[in-house]
Amino acid sequence: MEPSKKAPRVEAFLENLTGRTTAITQQTCVRAPIGCGGPATEFRNALSRREYQISGLCQKCQDEVFGGD
Repeated sequence: MEPSKKAPRVEAFLENLTGRTTAITQQTCVRAPIGCGGPATEFRNALSRREYQISGLCQKCQDEVFGGD
């Protein structure tokens, strides 16, 4: 999966802080304490999949942050 495009400095900051780009390209959630670091292969819908490309949060972590269904 492709991460959403960010300005290079923002991308570098997020990668350093959370491992966002690496996580998305490896289909995992961003590392703790922000995410769980687990697999990120199943999403409820297209909107959740798009959120993953932006934040790097798996479905479980998205549900915890934004509230579940």
